[in-house]
Amino acid sequence: MRGRLVDLWVDVTNAGGAVGFVAPVTATEVRPVAASTLAGVTDGPDRLLVGYQGDRLVAVLVIADNRFHLKAHWRVLKRVMVHPETQGRGHGAALMREAERIARALGLDALHVTVRDGLGLDRFYRHLGYREIGRLPAALRLSPADTRDEILMWLDLAAPREAGPTVDLGVVTPDKIH
Repeated sequence: MRGRLVDLWVDVTNAGGAVGFVAPVTATEVRPVAASTLAGVTDGPDRLLVGYQGDRLVAVLVIADNRFHLKAHWRVLKRVMVHPETQGRGHGAALMREAERIARALGLDALHVTVRDGLGLDRFYRHLGYREIGRLPAALRLSPADTRDEILMWLDLAAPREAGPTVDLGVVTPDKIH
């Protein structure tokens, strides 16, 4: 799983995806961040959701605990990514709906995600019911000549949502991460 996650991360980043790196990136650069992310799943309260097309890993997101008791009623979605070759087929939306389902089952009040401005990603999240709650201006410096706002988006879980298309999803338990 760990190697496939790193490969997905590299492919998404190098195709222009906003998952914490700027292209070009190598597996060597991604591996420590992936290890830290997975440690939050294996050793901590975070959850890893994965989407497969057949036996191919095509989508990932992390439901991250805030690790602060005053924020225990909501979670942050991190590292939301879909392989570039499989984008537009509903994998990302299905993964987000599954994160929402899990959050509701946990009795959470909300989900939060941050988005790099300039890529139109906020439209994807708006379509799923998220709303912009703020921006951190020029918070992301991709290069000396390229800074972007970080868009803060929020999903209030008070209202039920419609079901959408399905994709083969799974929650990865610590014993499945190698």
